Amino acid sequence: MSLVVLLGGARAGKSALAVELAARWDGEVAYIATAEAGDEEMARRIEQHRAERPQRWTTIEEPFALRDALAGLEARTLAVVDCLTLWVANLTARGDSVLEQAEAVAALAAERAAPVIVITNEVGLGVVPPSVLGREYRDVLGAVNAAFVRRASDAAFVVAGRPLPLPAGWAPAVLHG
Repeated sequence: MSLVVLLGGARAGKSALAVELAARWDGEVAYIATAEAGDEEMARRIEQHRAERPQRWTTIEEPFALRDALAGLEARTLAVVDCLTLWVANLTARGDSVLEQAEAVAALAAERAAPVIVITNEVGLGVVPPSVLGREYRDVLGAVNAAFVRRASDAAFVVAGRPLPLPAGWAPAVLHG
């Protein structure tokens, strides 16, 4: 299993951590970006992300067909997926079946020979969204995140640039008795 999930709030340092981790890989790296520049501010954010990663990395801009993008990589190419949050939003806007696709992508990512580092936001820690669409998006993204973390060899909650490991099989000490 070679899937790593970095989960956290917006601007928490997930992408920077993913770049730092991927830079340690001594093979090829592909950065799969799911964002689309719908306005000038988003275009600036995309340019900033491009500037933060090494020029030698391959960039694949794929807002929808994430499974195809991963499947098309060489077996020994590390992949950084940035990010599930926007990918889910893109699929939702098209009316696609998000959870089925997420399960398939997570399974493929976990089976790859080279690592896959996935970035995603945790949007369920704040106030309850006031709209039905906002609540549905929060719920779907939560289920997508769980599907990926369930298959991950490693997962961390990133806060202020620091990863807090999310150990598999954790149980309260009181239950070990």
